[in-house]
Amino acid sequence: MEAETTNTKVPVQGFDALYGLESLEVSDTVASAKVRVRDELKQPFGLVHGGVYAAIAESLASIATGYAVLPEGKIAMGLSNQTSFLRPITEGTVHARAVRKHAGATTWIWEVELSDDAGKLCVLTRMTVAVRQAPKQPGH
Repeated sequence: MEAETTNTKVPVQGFDALYGLESLEVSDTVASAKVRVRDELKQPFGLVHGGVYAAIAESLASIATGYAVLPEGKIAMGLSNQTSFLRPITEGTVHARAVRKHAGATTWIWEVELSDDAGKLCVLTRMTVAVRQAPKQPGH
Protein backbone atom coordinates (compact mmCIF):
# COMPACT_ATOMS: atom_id res chain seq x y z
CA MET A 1 0.00 0.00 0.00
CA GLU A 2 1.41 3.37 -1.02
CA ALA A 3 1.67 6.39 1.23
CA GLU A 4 -0.75 9.21 0.76
CA THR A 5 0.47 11.91 -1.58
CA THR A 6 1.28 14.98 0.46
CA ASN A 7 3.72 17.81 -0.01
CA THR A 8 6.36 17.86 2.64
CA LYS A 9 9.93 19.03 3.04
CA VAL A 10 12.50 16.54 4.25
CA PRO A 11 15.56 17.65 6.24
CA VAL A 12 18.80 16.65 4.55
CA GLN A 13 21.86 15.22 6.24
CA GLY A 14 25.18 13.56 5.45
CA PHE A 15 26.40 13.81 1.85
CA ASP A 16 23.24 15.63 0.73
CA ALA A 17 23.94 18.39 3.24
CA LEU A 18 27.58 18.52 2.12
CA TYR A 19 26.74 19.47 -1.48
CA GLY A 20 23.77 21.61 -0.41
CA LEU A 21 20.61 19.73 -1.37
CA GLU A 22 17.51 21.68 -0.35
CA SER A 23 14.35 19.59 -0.36
CA LEU A 24 11.32 21.53 -1.61
CA GLU A 25 8.63 18.88 -1.99
CA VAL A 26 8.51 15.15 -1.33
CA SER A 27 5.61 12.78 -1.92
CA ASP A 28 5.18 9.24 -3.20
CA THR A 29 4.69 10.49 -6.78
CA VAL A 30 6.79 13.64 -7.16
CA ALA A 31 9.74 15.29 -5.47
CA SER A 32 11.68 18.48 -6.05
CA ALA A 33 14.83 20.06 -4.70
CA LYS A 34 17.46 22.63 -5.56
CA VAL A 35 21.18 23.10 -5.12
CA ARG A 36 22.95 26.44 -5.23
CA VAL A 37 25.96 26.34 -7.56
CA ARG A 38 29.27 27.15 -5.90
CA ASP A 39 32.91 26.65 -6.87
CA GLU A 40 33.28 23.46 -4.81
CA LEU A 41 30.70 21.73 -7.03
CA LYS A 42 32.44 22.54 -10.32
CA GLN A 43 34.90 20.53 -12.37
CA PRO A 44 38.14 22.23 -13.55
CA PHE A 45 36.48 23.90 -16.57
CA GLY A 46 33.88 25.71 -14.44
CA LEU A 47 30.89 23.43 -15.09
CA VAL A 48 28.85 21.75 -12.37
CA HIS A 49 30.42 18.29 -11.98
CA GLY A 50 28.39 15.42 -13.44
CA GLY A 51 28.55 13.55 -10.17
CA VAL A 52 26.62 16.35 -8.48
CA TYR A 53 23.70 15.90 -10.89
CA ALA A 54 23.75 12.12 -10.42
CA ALA A 55 23.81 12.55 -6.63
CA ILE A 56 20.87 14.97 -6.68
CA ALA A 57 18.80 12.59 -8.81
CA GLU A 58 19.63 9.53 -6.72
CA SER A 59 18.94 11.27 -3.44
CA LEU A 60 15.65 12.75 -4.61
CA ALA A 61 14.33 9.42 -5.95
CA SER A 62 15.55 7.45 -2.92
CA ILE A 63 14.14 9.95 -0.43
CA ALA A 64 10.73 10.00 -2.14
CA THR A 65 10.59 6.20 -2.39
CA GLY A 66 11.64 5.89 1.24
CA TYR A 67 8.94 8.39 2.24
CA ALA A 68 6.36 6.02 0.75
CA VAL A 69 7.69 2.62 1.88
CA LEU A 70 9.07 3.36 5.36
CA PRO A 71 5.60 3.07 7.00
CA GLU A 72 5.50 -0.51 5.64
CA GLY A 73 8.79 -1.38 7.37
CA LYS A 74 10.76 -1.14 4.13
CA ILE A 75 13.76 0.88 3.02
CA ALA A 76 14.81 2.37 -0.33
CA MET A 77 18.23 2.54 -1.94
CA GLY A 78 19.54 3.44 -5.38
CA LEU A 79 19.92 0.46 -7.70
CA SER A 80 20.65 2.11 -11.06
CA ASN A 81 21.41 5.67 -12.13
CA GLN A 82 21.48 6.52 -15.86
CA THR A 83 22.29 10.20 -16.29
CA SER A 84 22.50 12.09 -19.59
CA PHE A 85 24.13 15.53 -19.70
CA LEU A 86 22.48 17.85 -22.22
CA ARG A 87 23.86 21.30 -21.41
CA PRO A 88 26.09 22.68 -18.66
CA ILE A 89 25.23 24.81 -15.67
CA THR A 90 27.97 27.19 -14.53
CA GLU A 91 26.17 29.47 -12.07
CA GLY A 92 22.90 30.05 -10.25
CA THR A 93 20.88 27.09 -9.05
CA VAL A 94 20.31 23.52 -10.17
CA HIS A 95 16.57 22.79 -10.03
CA ALA A 96 15.51 19.12 -9.83
CA ARG A 97 12.10 17.52 -10.27
CA ALA A 98 11.52 13.77 -9.97
CA VAL A 99 8.37 12.07 -11.24
CA ARG A 100 7.58 8.47 -10.36
CA LYS A 101 7.02 6.27 -13.40
CA HIS A 102 6.64 2.86 -11.71
CA ALA A 103 5.99 1.66 -8.16
CA GLY A 104 6.52 -2.09 -7.83
CA ALA A 105 7.00 -4.39 -4.87
CA THR A 106 10.80 -4.40 -5.16
CA THR A 107 11.70 -1.57 -7.57
CA TRP A 108 10.51 1.95 -8.24
CA ILE A 109 11.50 3.96 -11.31
CA TRP A 110 11.76 7.74 -11.43
CA GLU A 111 12.59 10.26 -14.15
CA VAL A 112 14.47 13.25 -12.84
CA GLU A 113 14.82 16.47 -14.82
CA LEU A 114 17.51 18.94 -13.74
CA SER A 115 17.30 22.45 -15.13
CA ASP A 116 18.96 25.84 -14.84
CA ASP A 117 17.51 29.14 -13.60
CA ALA A 118 16.06 29.82 -17.07
CA GLY A 119 14.11 26.56 -16.90
CA LYS A 120 16.20 24.89 -19.63
CA LEU A 121 16.57 21.13 -19.31
CA CYS A 122 20.25 20.42 -18.65
CA VAL A 123 20.33 16.86 -17.32
CA LEU A 124 17.95 13.91 -17.53
CA THR A 125 18.25 10.92 -15.18
CA ARG A 126 16.36 7.65 -14.98
CA MET A 127 16.66 6.25 -11.45
CA THR A 128 15.77 2.73 -10.40
CA VAL A 129 15.35 2.42 -6.64
CA ALA A 130 15.38 -0.91 -4.80
CA VAL A 131 12.74 -1.47 -2.12
CA ARG A 132 13.68 -3.99 0.55
CA GLN A 133 12.50 -5.07 3.98
CA ALA A 134 14.21 -3.00 6.67
CA PRO A 135 16.83 -4.96 8.64
CA LYS A 136 15.83 -6.07 12.11
CA GLN A 137 17.07 -3.77 14.83
CA PRO A 138 19.16 -5.46 17.57
CA GLY A 139 16.96 -6.45 20.50
CA HIS A 140 13.72 -6.46 18.52
